[in-house]
Amino acid sequence: MDRDTVEPEVETIPGERAKRWAEYHHQYAAPSTYVYEFVWDTQAEAIGPFCTDVDGNVLLDFTSHVAAAPLGYNNPLVREKLEEFDLVDPLKIAGQDFYVSGGGPPEDPEFPGPTQLQDRLIAMTDHYDMDRVFLSNSGAEAVENAIKICYASGGHRAFTFDGAFHGRSLGALSLNRSKAVHRTGYPEVPGVVSVPYPSTQEAYENDWLTDGAGGNVVADKLHPERGVIDPAEVAYLILEPIQGEGGYRVAHSEFARDLEELRQRYDLQIIADEIQTGLGRTGELWGVDHLDLTPDVITSAKGLRVGATISRSDVFPEETGRISSTWGAGDMMAAMQGVLTIDAIHEANLLENVRERGEQLRNRLEESEAPGMIDVRGRGLMLAVEFDSKDRREAVVEAAFNRGLLTLGCGYKTLRLLPPLDVTEREIDLGADLFLEAIDDVATEIQAPSS
Repeated sequence: MDRDTVEPEVETIPGERAKRWAEYHHQYAAPSTYVYEFVWDTQAEAIGPFCTDVDGNVLLDFTSHVAAAPLGYNNPLVREKLEEFDLVDPLKIAGQDFYVSGGGPPEDPEFPGPTQLQDRLIAMTDHYDMDRVFLSNSGAEAVENAIKICYASGGHRAFTFDGAFHGRSLGALSLNRSKAVHRTGYPEVPGVVSVPYPSTQEAYENDWLTDGAGGNVVADKLHPERGVIDPAEVAYLILEPIQGEGGYRVAHSEFARDLEELRQRYDLQIIADEIQTGLGRTGELWGVDHLDLTPDVITSAKGLRVGATISRSDVFPEETGRISSTWGAGDMMAAMQGVLTIDAIHEANLLENVRERGEQLRNRLEESEAPGMIDVRGRGLMLAVEFDSKDRREAVVEAAFNRGLLTLGCGYKTLRLLPPLDVTEREIDLGADLFLEAIDDVATEIQAPSS
């Protein structure tokens, strides 16, 4: 497969083999969030955003596996190093009980692992004075450990935001405010207060600012005379720099500055959930880097290939048994992929590419005046299109799939586009063409909602 010339090619999708795989899979799999019957053939050709399904269809993947494959398929900077690695068993070790070496000194090993992933993450968060990392398996675990270390520092109350999504473990679920189905019927951590997440000037003025003594909804609640919450009881405030499941809403800049002022006034601990926004997806290493806000804890996963809770020595508990995990820091292959991903971002100057290609895609979408499209938003290559109805969004996802373009929904009527960080100008144009054609495909069958 030649990345410079390959184009999506679809005959029937899903084909008979894909249908058979999906049917067989669901004989055993618990119900979950499968989008459509796309079955990637791992033994067929794939490169960059292009992959092949089990029926031989070639697709353009603008989901990056929900940002969990930030470099797309078979990136040579990662693949070539992995091919050199002589696979061993076990590849996962009890990483909080033992250490692992890939040969050579720890400063420059032959094959990097968990230790080197940690040193890369500290280098990436040095501007926030972070100096400690706890590795785990997933984004939900990263969030769980973030809230645990903040609770351990003191306080039993927390702030989360309307539209938030932080994971599916019980602690993380207690912070979710995106869809009722995520939390209905499950017990919750007490003391969590939800407040508006302003992403537009109108929302900032109407939903966040107040004429009370504090000046905004959080400040009002913490006000020493008029407030209803003692600031000393607040363990943390957690936010996504761009809400993912909540519809790719970008934090308003003044809202972030307000949070920074509250952080300093009341010594609030801020957790930046970077599970989806981190690792260069927005054009900076971290989504919070776009904001005038200093995080005390950063959570990372997805593109990192493992979960990571990153903070300072004074935030992490000193007692060694407070956080631990059998598999934490023990997945050698995933940790190596994380290191190689970070190194590739720096080596190939991908942050600049993210900014340029993100602007290219955004301009194509905004200039199109496509029917039913009411908003384009996001940063870098974390972009979303909001439609006038959920029905149109669902129809566009399906029509794009039939044309060989993989996309995903988010929010209520929003569709997200997540090309790999090394996507090319040609690939952006291909994807934009397919996407806009898909919108046109459904324009006549989907009526605009009545006002």
